[in-house]
Amino acid sequence: MAGQLSGQPIIVLDKDKTRTQGKEAHGFNITAAKAIADAVRTTLGPKGMDKMLVNPVGDMVITNDGATILQEMDIKHPAAKMMVEIARTQEDKAGDGTTSAVVLAGELLNKAKTLIEQNVHPTNIARGYSLASVKALEILDELAIDASDDVLDNIARTALTGKSSDLALDPLVQLCVKTAQSIKEAGKVNIKDNINILQQRGGSIKDTKLIHGIVIDKARAHKNMPKKVENARIAVLDVGIEVEKTQVESKIQITSPELLSEARLEEGRLVDEKVEALAKSGANVVFTEKGIDDIGMHYLVKRGIFAVRRCKEDEIKKLVKATGARIVSKVDGVEEDDLGRAGLIEERGVGNYKMVYVEGCENPKAASILIHSGAEHVADEIERALDDALRVVGDVIEDGKIVAGGGSPEIELAMRLRSYATTLSGREQLAVMAYADALEEIPKGIAENAGLDAIDVIAELRNMHNRGVRTAGLNISTGKAEDMLDLGIIEPLRVKTQIIKSATDAATMILRIDDILMAKETGMMDVKPEHTADYYDGIQAPDVGED
Repeated sequence: MAGQLSGQPIIVLDKDKTRTQGKEAHGFNITAAKAIADAVRTTLGPKGMDKMLVNPVGDMVITNDGATILQEMDIKHPAAKMMVEIARTQEDKAGDGTTSAVVLAGELLNKAKTLIEQNVHPTNIARGYSLASVKALEILDELAIDASDDVLDNIARTALTGKSSDLALDPLVQLCVKTAQSIKEAGKVNIKDNINILQQRGGSIKDTKLIHGIVIDKARAHKNMPKKVENARIAVLDVGIEVEKTQVESKIQITSPELLSEARLEEGRLVDEKVEALAKSGANVVFTEKGIDDIGMHYLVKRGIFAVRRCKEDEIKKLVKATGARIVSKVDGVEEDDLGRAGLIEERGVGNYKMVYVEGCENPKAASILIHSGAEHVADEIERALDDALRVVGDVIEDGKIVAGGGSPEIELAMRLRSYATTLSGREQLAVMAYADALEEIPKGIAENAGLDAIDVIAELRNMHNRGVRTAGLNISTGKAEDMLDLGIIEPLRVKTQIIKSATDAATMILRIDDILMAKETGMMDVKPEHTADYYDGIQAPDVGED
């Protein structure tokens, strides 16, 4: 039989399907990933440029935040999408450094492409990159400096510099530090869950302020409710204050107008009893995730209770942390111990745009930042900048470790990795050297975006590091290499370590791909082929014929 089959082709894959292999596959993936890195490279550093992203309906985003740029871009290539994942991971884990992570990954792949063309196997390159990343993390730990709360201002300033926040840098720096410190719990700072950032049109960026409590982007439920409540006792509900609907479908037969009137009166009485029980608990303010119907509003107004309906789930969670309230699932099940406390609750705003301020909370573990700006795009960018700054301040509060900024760690890492490479005997040595070269692209990018000669800057930085100034970096203001610690230009250790981890993981993953082919389409037919129009779960449909 073997003789009969010899010479006959065996078709395993559809010849019409697109397939790319070997060096060509590496080339396609690396080119796509490098294109993404190049797209954000010009935003690197305090003098980085902004990008304008316009969607099909004409809405636009103006930003130099790497994570936002990649999130808004319409990216199709699979390898390019992996670069977007780098930015998302960096943002989630460290809060800043997204552009640096993407640029480093792009340069690692670019250097790998050169090595592949020199017949260095991708596996050797990936192994060398892994060795380099482990060594780099060891060196970063050695370079790290213990930090105290005294450096938090400089951490926030470094993160905010180069954004639209430059217009009011000092007030925003103070605001970020105060906000992060105010929500610290057991040594942890949870920015995402405990800080609410909102925008209010009008005024200038300098009017942006911290509120030791929560601002809810809603108006009170009815205009006849109190506009302001002092010494507020707050009930928080996850149910509506309205006529209850039955759990099962039912019908009531009404035979006369009197019966209809009686049914409505009974519905009102039931809601009235619930609101009465709520008032007896001592609550004079109610926030609910659900709705409040006209009957519910009538009885709330009657008892002078301030109410806000349809609050977002994340707003409710922050409200609970700020006021100490407990979420209750029955309107008439609220007890005094469930109530939160606040010194003042007030609706403020102009025209139809109103917000509810919850202030004067005792030891709140949630806070709000209200951004003022005359332009929506500026306010959006300020919000992104504040989020980054808050996250990095939180990193330092939690970890207590910092490193110098201005490209200083990258230069020191590159020099030490070159020395480390000489201790390796295999082709991994070439990969470690390439890793060192890729790291220097970050200070190069910072210099280029500031209009400086990158070659001169790198040469000067290397010279200072060779002389033992391990914290020498680029001072954008002077264009010179200077000690970053003396200038107060510092960054969290967590940001730098995560850049190394994210970029290395993405680069090695892409390098290990040597074959790109089209996967089969998935759908119900793939899951269970008998799920067709005339056959379902083994039951043949009857043939009804034609009329």
